[in-house]
Formats: sequence, C-alpha cells, structure tokens
Amino acid sequence: MIRIYSIGAAALVAVMLGVLGWMVLAGRGDDRFAQCRGTAISGGAGSIGGPFELVNQDGQTVTDADVITMPTILYFGYTFCPDVCPLDMARNAMAVELLEENGHITQPVFISVDPQRDTPEVLTQFSSVFHDRMIGLTGSEEQIRAASRAYRTFYSVQPSDDEFYLVDHSTFSYLVLPGHGFVEVFRRDQSAEQIAEQTECFIDRM
Repeated sequence: MIRIYSIGAAALVAVMLGVLGWMVLAGRGDDRFAQCRGTAISGGAGSIGGPFELVNQDGQTVTDADVITMPTILYFGYTFCPDVCPLDMARNAMAVELLEENGHITQPVFISVDPQRDTPEVLTQFSSVFHDRMIGLTGSEEQIRAASRAYRTFYSVQPSDDEFYLVDHSTFSYLVLPGHGFVEVFRRDQSAEQIAEQTECFIDRM
C-alpha cells in the first residue's frame, strides 16, 4: 500500500511539473522577442508608447503612424542641451549606420521637450548634423506632454530669467517597431554596437 501511494505521488508530481513547464514555455511562446529583451519593463512592454500627434521639422502635423514606418530609435531631449543630447543622438545615429551595414534600414527620431526654442527650422539644422534619415519632432506643450507620458519620460524646465535655460530630462532611447510599437529601452551606458546588435535581434524576429 505504501509503495502504491509512493508511485502515485511521484506520478502526480511529474504531471504537475509537466504542466508547469508547459505554462512557462507557452508564456515564452507568446513573446516572439523574448530572446532579444534585455530590460524588464514594469507593466510589460505594452505599457509604454502609443499614439502621438506632433509637428515634424517640415512644419507638418504627423502622427506615430506617419513617423514609425521602419524600426526606429526614439529619443526625448532638446537641441540646446549642452552635452547629453548631442552625445546620445550621435550614438544612436552610429547604431543606425551599423545596422545599415548589416542590411537593416532604421531611423533615429528626436522628440523635443523644449517647444519654445525648438522650432521646425531649428530641428532641421539639428537633425542634419547627425543623420540624413533623422526625424525631428516638436509641437505644442500639450502634444509633447502627451507623448512624454506615453513613453514614461520625465522633463522639467529649470527656472531662469534668460533664454539660456536648461531642461532636466530622462535619457533613455526607445526601440519602436512598425506594427509592434515599443519593444525595448536602451540606457545611456550602452554603446552603439550594443544597441545595433540588440536591435538586429528584434528586426530578425519581426
């Protein structure tokens, strides 16, 4: 009787482990990009990103559908930023070049959090410095706030009496894919090579 019970318990444990393993594999199977992800997102990737309406460097009102037509590395900053933004955008542009060398056409996008100074004309000059496919976006304060909230970014204008004020802002870059939306966030300490390699992983699984 004891032996029968032991065999039955072992069989039950085996079944439970099998069901648990199936659940884990099934959960992974739902995410085609699971092998590419390097960041755990609170609330999941679906909690970041979404529709936006902004103004491009040509003065045209555009939506996310107009902008995200290819894999995109998106960044929130401002053109008068004295150090961080130029370095980050140069890095993102280099990642785009590395991806192109491997046959993947992508684009860098810059969303200004300083609409008072970053006019379409200013964004045109700024974008041309970094990459010919770079898209610069601005808009009203309300439009920019809405886009910032969607991507969980932070920015705050420092009080100042002159035109040379600074803007505190978050410094993440976001990988956004057409048809999928936001899929990954890149930190400042990641190199262009690392971003390109990880982006390629996502593109290969689109």
